[in-house]
Amino acid sequence: MDAAVTYSPRRWWAGPLDVEGLALHSVEAAAAALNLYAGTPGRFGTTSALTAAAFDSFGHLRIAGRKPKGFAPLSGFHRTSDGWIRLHANYPHHEQRLLQALGVTSPEEAERRLRSMAALEAEAAIQSNAGIAAAVRTRSEWLASDMGRAAGSGAWVDFEFADGMTAGMGLRDFGEESSGGNSAGRRSGQAEALPLQGLRVLDLTRVIAGPVATRLLAALGADVLRIDPPAFPEIEDQFVDTAFGKRSAEVDLSLPDNQHRLRQLLAGADVVVAGYRHGALDRFGLNPRELLGSYPGLVVATLDSWGSAGPWSGLRGFDSIVQAACGIAHVYGKENHDGEWRPGALPVQALDHATGYGVAAAAIHLLGRRREAGTGGAAHLSLARTAEELFSLGRNTERPSELPAPGYRSTGSAYGELRYVGPPLTDAGRPLDYPFPPPSYRGSPLAWV
Repeated sequence: MDAAVTYSPRRWWAGPLDVEGLALHSVEAAAAALNLYAGTPGRFGTTSALTAAAFDSFGHLRIAGRKPKGFAPLSGFHRTSDGWIRLHANYPHHEQRLLQALGVTSPEEAERRLRSMAALEAEAAIQSNAGIAAAVRTRSEWLASDMGRAAGSGAWVDFEFADGMTAGMGLRDFGEESSGGNSAGRRSGQAEALPLQGLRVLDLTRVIAGPVATRLLAALGADVLRIDPPAFPEIEDQFVDTAFGKRSAEVDLSLPDNQHRLRQLLAGADVVVAGYRHGALDRFGLNPRELLGSYPGLVVATLDSWGSAGPWSGLRGFDSIVQAACGIAHVYGKENHDGEWRPGALPVQALDHATGYGVAAAAIHLLGRRREAGTGGAAHLSLARTAEELFSLGRNTERPSELPAPGYRSTGSAYGELRYVGPPLTDAGRPLDYPFPPPSYRGSPLAWV
């Protein structure tokens, strides 16, 4: 973070790692990329309060007065014969695969079965059946593994351009201009057009990290069209949290007619953001290199859990699973009131959110390069690589301070009255907002506005 930028408070979440630093750096990356793209130094910035609220947007959300539904019963930490494992079963098809892998039919039976298995044995069994799990490793165990070494290689953002050149950028490399929260004093205060107005973003993302990226692009004026497969619907509450400012359509890309419609969308798109596991969309011609070959002016930003190298590169994953594997869950572990040690978790799903804002920053950076060079490019991030950025920040030793109450906003929607927090950015000192509430899931036409 630029030494000239001061955030107050600088620490608000208790815990051993500098999660606040990761959050502020990632949002500042997006702000800095925007300031360079818009040619307006200092226009966009952030504050501690806005960043903290945005990183916990799901926790602050209320849908018709109720809290959104969190983790499913089978998701979470489970005891094994020699340690702990973390499971993810929020989606029905993931739960089914997990139960099948363990040879059981209920969460209670799964709990008993796991206690008879070693953590690595259970992890291998579940992963081999396309389920989602990771043994809780120490930091040193992760760094000594092939996957841990692969996750730590390369830059936070890896770029590849249409001309074949490559580059990398770190968490603090997005622009030299300070993008701190004191931007209001450097501008006249008159409203300007949003910098991404008129740009089209094809959103092929799910869960949190990718949708957070495209939610921010929508807040900045882009026409964001999210498309989902019919066979695996998104969790509704999760969709509501991350679909502000977007449109939502459904398409089965396995059908030839729909592949033709996809190509029509791509021909009119400026940005594609894809957030499926590495290689999962290649069969539809959505590999970044193929896309750039067919559409040289396109900006392609991809993210996944484990990165594009290493033995887990093709596996599914989630923020909580990456935390378990890379040593975060062990670092945050502590004894409960019965004296039993249990693994822990970050105060928010910071790997998801930080990666999402990194994706947005990378896409905006590539849009700026396209304007200058006339060609697009691709960027890739992963949750596992973001975890390495978090560890590189070290420990935040300041005492936590209390943040001001979030600036809650409300709006009607197809889901009832929503209480929500806005994006983590200020525009000329004023908090940014989303242009409209989440749409009906898969209720939009498969076409650009």
